[in-house]
Amino acid sequence: MLTDKILSLKDLNRIKDAAVAEKVKRSIYKEVLICAGGGCIASGSLQIKKRLEEKIEKNGVVIDIVETGCLGPCAKGPVMVVNPGHVFYENVTLDDVDQIFEEHLFKGKIVERLLHRNFETNKPVSDIKDVDFFKRQTKIVLRNCGTIDPQNIVDYIRVDGYQALAKALTMMSADQIIDEVKKSGLRGRGGAGFSTGMKWEFTRKAPGSVKYAICNADEGDPGAFMNRSVLEGDPHSVIEGMMIAGFAIGAKQGFVYVRAEYPLAVSRLMKAIEQARACGLLGKNILGTDFSFDLDIRMGSGAFVCGEETALMASLEGKRGEPRPRPPFPAIKGLWGKPSLLNNVETYVNVPIILLKGADWFASMGTEKSKGTKVFALAGAVNNTGLVEVPIGTSLGELIYDIGGGIKNGKEFKAAQIGGPSGGCIPKQHLNVPLDYDTLVELGAIMGSGGLIVMDDDSCIVDVARFFLEFVQDESCGKCVPCRVGSKRMLEILEKICKGEGKPEHIKKLLELGEGIKDASLCGLGYTSANPVRSTLRHFPKEYEEHIRDKHCEAGVCPDLVRAPCQSACPAGVDIPGFIALTGEERYAEALKLHRERNPFAAVCARVCFHTCEDKCRRATLDTSVSIRGIKRFMVDQEIVVQIPEIHHNEANAKRKIAIVGAGPAGLSCAYFLARLGYRPTVFEKEMRPGGMLVQTIPAYRLPRETLAREIRMIEQLGVEIETGKALGRDFTIDSLKKHGYEAIFIAVGAPESVRLGLDGEASGGVVDALDFLRTYNIRGSVPVGKKVVVVGGGNAAIDASRSALRLGAQEVTVVYRRSQNEMPAYAEEVDEALHEGVKILPLTHPIEIKKDKDGKVCGLKCIHMKLGDFDQTGRRRPTANAEDVFDMETDQVIVAIGQKMDVKKLLDGVTMKLSERNFIYADPVLGKTSVEGIFAGGDATTGPSSVVMAISSGEHAAVGIDQYLTGEEHAFWRVQKAVKVDFDPDADPAPYPRDPLRLIDVARRKHNFDEVEQSWNEGVARRQAKRCLRCDYGKCLDEKGGKA
Repeated sequence: MLTDKILSLKDLNRIKDAAVAEKVKRSIYKEVLICAGGGCIASGSLQIKKRLEEKIEKNGVVIDIVETGCLGPCAKGPVMVVNPGHVFYENVTLDDVDQIFEEHLFKGKIVERLLHRNFETNKPVSDIKDVDFFKRQTKIVLRNCGTIDPQNIVDYIRVDGYQALAKALTMMSADQIIDEVKKSGLRGRGGAGFSTGMKWEFTRKAPGSVKYAICNADEGDPGAFMNRSVLEGDPHSVIEGMMIAGFAIGAKQGFVYVRAEYPLAVSRLMKAIEQARACGLLGKNILGTDFSFDLDIRMGSGAFVCGEETALMASLEGKRGEPRPRPPFPAIKGLWGKPSLLNNVETYVNVPIILLKGADWFASMGTEKSKGTKVFALAGAVNNTGLVEVPIGTSLGELIYDIGGGIKNGKEFKAAQIGGPSGGCIPKQHLNVPLDYDTLVELGAIMGSGGLIVMDDDSCIVDVARFFLEFVQDESCGKCVPCRVGSKRMLEILEKICKGEGKPEHIKKLLELGEGIKDASLCGLGYTSANPVRSTLRHFPKEYEEHIRDKHCEAGVCPDLVRAPCQSACPAGVDIPGFIALTGEERYAEALKLHRERNPFAAVCARVCFHTCEDKCRRATLDTSVSIRGIKRFMVDQEIVVQIPEIHHNEANAKRKIAIVGAGPAGLSCAYFLARLGYRPTVFEKEMRPGGMLVQTIPAYRLPRETLAREIRMIEQLGVEIETGKALGRDFTIDSLKKHGYEAIFIAVGAPESVRLGLDGEASGGVVDALDFLRTYNIRGSVPVGKKVVVVGGGNAAIDASRSALRLGAQEVTVVYRRSQNEMPAYAEEVDEALHEGVKILPLTHPIEIKKDKDGKVCGLKCIHMKLGDFDQTGRRRPTANAEDVFDMETDQVIVAIGQKMDVKKLLDGVTMKLSERNFIYADPVLGKTSVEGIFAGGDATTGPSSVVMAISSGEHAAVGIDQYLTGEEHAFWRVQKAVKVDFDPDADPAPYPRDPLRLIDVARRKHNFDEVEQSWNEGVARRQAKRCLRCDYGKCLDEKGGKA
């Protein structure tokens, strides 16, 4: 430890040169940098250090062990770096110490299993500079964190520590320093982003001989830990920055206001101050000049409002931390009525490097109005959480995906809350937004101090807004009415919405209150307190509407709206815990009947549903989700006698005429639920077999024809009449149906037409669209197929066509898709099976021309390789063409599967109807009403290509809407949740069984036939899997006696 006094620049340079020489001298030895930031210490890094030191001492070797500050990737801690080679190890445990010592430190062999693995390639990366998390960062504020010993002033001096102070004191005037800071474009990093140089200039010019430099290290935002980590990992840079500021404004005393909840940061900062004092860098006549400056620490009790500058100064004075009106501003009248400068930790740490490297160097980074870098505390549903420093202007998407490694568990990004309680939510449509002060404000957010919480689709936006408003309400100082009372009223409304008690007028009231709070609050924290609510209302209005209108929380978060997350995620609202519990007790008929209360196509969905329910299963937090579709598959296969749920016969309803156009899942579901209310609807189907896309395009190896036919027959048995070979616009019209006495009409014709590529040569022989290819085979039993088939597209139709082509004799099938394979919209399990069966997939490939031979038949496909660029409105990277990377593919058949559409004008034949932005029929999402009285619509005809279960749900909604239209009342008795009485011990441990995959027939047996690939479990496996359910619904249903079941 340094004992010499540093009385001049010469002394400082002498100590620096000696420290550098000693470092070079010891470079012949191995060095281990162990992260001793708060997170890694909590994970056991100090115990790891102790064990390493014991091994070194026992073996008599020379290895330097250095406790550093936070390296950044907090989720991977404890972490360490071994030199030479900058080898980065993550998730190190005490059990790993022996292997690290014996193999790497002793033998020089890297321990591969502890290396970071590239997120995309899964290959190990040894050098820390090559780790994606680090290589895309630009470290200025964090330049020393993770590389020096923060508790050793000599180590800081070795890396140019206090050189900027020396330069300021010996080579620059106060005005020159301020000019340099202004020229650099440095803006305050505490939230508002005010010009640092201008703030310094105002304070310097303020009259008075006593002035103060203050550092705000309070950091009250939830999820933020940037300042704490800098104080823990590089405290001397904060001291140096404050001393330069003190010299520039004419202050002799500084204060660091830090929260008491940061004991490690306080301890290290205190030690750094003591070291600086001991060697003469704090105190009188610093470096032999006339400048004197001292620094003290004041600890706050964690009040969020003390992040506001006037409240912070009141707290420093020993008063209650409350804001006061401005002007006068603190630069004129601040701490104890004296001119005072307040910046946060990150702002001060930027100052020394600006003076050393120059304002131009600093201004070369960032945007036109926001220079330099910004540190973010990346937290939430992202793979690589931790401290990240990037140039200002870096896009949100780059931060989350390129540095953060994307969303955990492959889920979809939903939003990012930036700026803490004063900030706002940014949705996936704006992943390209540059992270700078001005652009974020335009989206209803702020940069804030740098807290950034990433949310996936498991987050409820309304609940997020409620959480931050609750925080603000708890932390409000209460001095001004708009913040104290306004935020309370807003919170009360949000709590009502989350409980299912929201009303449509609450949206307007929230907006009015938010605007009032913004305009009339006393301090910055007050007038930004409504930002989370205002931004979520702006970007996620649909989610608020669903909470209010439907009493539904799709994310499965709001307790009063969620019986079980899986059930909330099911578009049809099936009682999933109920039928699983019944299956576990061998009550298969009851289970199936319960399923059909909300979804008639149990056997169909057991085979083709995209099972969002499993994505929300809470069992996944323990190990893996319950195989809901697998249990359903076993359940439906046990059906011997057709299980028909409750029906309410009604003679009056039976006499009313209802027409349903389209016998797909939406139309048949609508008919099913109407029949259960006593109606006898007539279904008109264009093709000769009912079932829509289920029978026309889904191959039999996924959905056997008899399975579908059995459930359609069940619907017919309820009194539904199906007339096939009757097409809207050809055999009848909307007007003709009305003339024949139909009082209500439900249009569910799907999206039956394929989108064309629009390429030269598309009219060549051998170019077909996927829907026609699949429809022809499924209805006729044969279809022409080539030898070398290329399928264009990445959805389910593309995968179905490719797997069908192989079964029909194609020698080679290749799917080309313009995005990455992970972004293919087809179900992941279907893509995997296609690959197992021999289908080739060429991602990031886009066709640009179809080649034909002299006979006019397709003979090749000219393609271009794509690369992923910026993010688009869907939250995915937009594929862009690489003009120089063009290649040809030999093919004799091209199957196009890039989308579906419908010709609305042709179908409606003169009936004017409101359309959606995508030119599908607009229908009210609750009741299926169109803009024409008496006409309802649903399924793909309103949404575009979607899932089977979404179509079933829209059919059910339309049935309720039609009944309301005809009777003026709602009679949807199946929506009343029924108690399922089964044995369940809530105190028992979860069943220990792992998830079993569904059985599949061997790939060899799939050739040249359309036998069903997936096979049901045996009874023992099915019952075990059912027991894995955690019964999240327990206690949320009333039995017949009014007690909880």
